[in-house]
Amino acid sequence: MNFMEIACARQSCRSYEKDRDVEAEKITAMLEAARLAPSACNGQPYHFTVCRGETAKEVARATQSLGMNKFASQAPVMIVVSEKPYVKSAAVGAKMLKNDYRSIDIGIAAAYLTAEATVQGLGTCILGWLDDEKLRKICGLDQSVRLVIAVGYPKDDPLRQKKRKELSALANEM
Repeated sequence: MNFMEIACARQSCRSYEKDRDVEAEKITAMLEAARLAPSACNGQPYHFTVCRGETAKEVARATQSLGMNKFASQAPVMIVVSEKPYVKSAAVGAKMLKNDYRSIDIGIAAAYLTAEATVQGLGTCILGWLDDEKLRKICGLDQSVRLVIAVGYPKDDPLRQKKRKELSALANEM
């Protein structure tokens, strides 16, 4: 697949084959893609915790308050993305320029990870509705959890037409 094919094929999956496990080599390929993502000062201020089995179910429950993300329980793999401290040069830049490089870097890494999942024939959904305290306890983390990514084989999830703004509303040349 070329990049535009990946961009057109990747969508938020909300229906997974819950009894079909994801092969370790596919998870490794996804994590490798995230590892190669650009980040401020090459600091990579994030950590990925791959959860399977009962731990994945606990993680899913920590994303489901107020009726949100009900589908997450079907995903056989949940990847918890936590924040790590900046490297010194990025910390200085973030403070001086008042820019949250960690959030940017985490977003880029998540995009690379989910793009590779698409290449691997997997479905993903990036979840931002989560209980940070519960997830830290489940995963033994000392830093903030920023995202959880549900991963699995799509079930009854045909490709949907993307609803996006027109390019002219998003970009212009000067």
